[in-house]
Amino acid sequence: MNKKKLSHTGMRSSLTSVLAALLCILIGLVCGYLVLLAINPAHAWSDGFVRILKGGFYDAPYGIGKMLANGAPLVMTGLSVAFAFKTGLFNIGAAGQYTLGAFGALYCAIVLHLPWYVGLLAATIMGGLWGAIPGIFKAYLNINEVITSIMFNWIGLYLVNEIIYGNGMGVMYDSRNTRTWNLRRLEGAEGTMIPDFGLNKVFQTNSTTIAIFLAVIVAVLIWVILEKTTFGYELKAVGLNKNAARYAGINEKKNIILSMMIAGALAGFGAGLFYLSGVSEWNPLNSTSLPAMGFNGISVALLASSNPIATIFSAIFISHITVGGSFLSTKYYPTEVADLISGIIIYLCAFSMLFRGKIHGLLFGGKRADKTNVNAEPAPAAQKKEGK
Repeated sequence: MNKKKLSHTGMRSSLTSVLAALLCILIGLVCGYLVLLAINPAHAWSDGFVRILKGGFYDAPYGIGKMLANGAPLVMTGLSVAFAFKTGLFNIGAAGQYTLGAFGALYCAIVLHLPWYVGLLAATIMGGLWGAIPGIFKAYLNINEVITSIMFNWIGLYLVNEIIYGNGMGVMYDSRNTRTWNLRRLEGAEGTMIPDFGLNKVFQTNSTTIAIFLAVIVAVLIWVILEKTTFGYELKAVGLNKNAARYAGINEKKNIILSMMIAGALAGFGAGLFYLSGVSEWNPLNSTSLPAMGFNGISVALLASSNPIATIFSAIFISHITVGGSFLSTKYYPTEVADLISGIIIYLCAFSMLFRGKIHGLLFGGKRADKTNVNAEPAPAAQKKEGK
């Protein structure tokens, strides 16, 4: 009976979480449509809202390929934030870890001409090392990881800029004129790029690779680690209560550092998937802002309620909306409307607990009350018998 009750409780919790996320999405889309109406009501539906709703399917198969290519790094940055959330930490430094991962991947590919899998490994290591630093500060000095990870975002960005374009190492000797790192401008770059296995031909793109499948595999692996292993249990235990975990014999300092290191490695891996697929070029010198992909991971994690499997669908949805926004007619609307919709959804995710409580009350409130009353009846009866 207890197992059945637990399974029913878990199913109800999952259902309410999904419905709460859908409610956030619905409200965000309605708000986006109202904004389109305010800007240009004559074209709000056909040239605006429909294109955003269709997303990558508006210009299939090219748009679908673009959606998958952009979705792969989003899955990873979402996992980075979600993994830290699950272990009681807030990794807001995914953007910096993503930056270091991009540098590691592209340096191995363009300068060292190493295979793509080596570039992915380098990206993962670089992101992991950068993520471990806030973890060390948290574990040994009890400095809030939010503060240190934000600071290390900017340190990472300008450190990479200095290494690439500074007068010191001069790593960018072969691209000083273009000021960018782009695998497609490199002769013989085939071995350094993630293979597509015919996906580019199917989607009529030049950047749709197996990256999305690699991201899905990692997401499943993270779920298994968190839910099915002793290591995952220890990480979550430290996140719930450090003192109780220490009393149970768990090394909380080690687990805090490992949690932030794994979160950073996931973000770095995402950068490797993005740039080694040739989706975009890296141009840090002309950019004074951090990669948006790192911060978008926060929205993905929030929308997925930090569930690694749900992160896959959440990332694909955010990518779907973003690609749809790129198909907006710039004659009538700015493409940033899609970012506005995503931002509203993120904001509403902060109220997901409230939504879940209301939805649970509407769906299961009556049944739960009945069961509580039934279970409560024997106690007074037993007390009366004992009194007699």
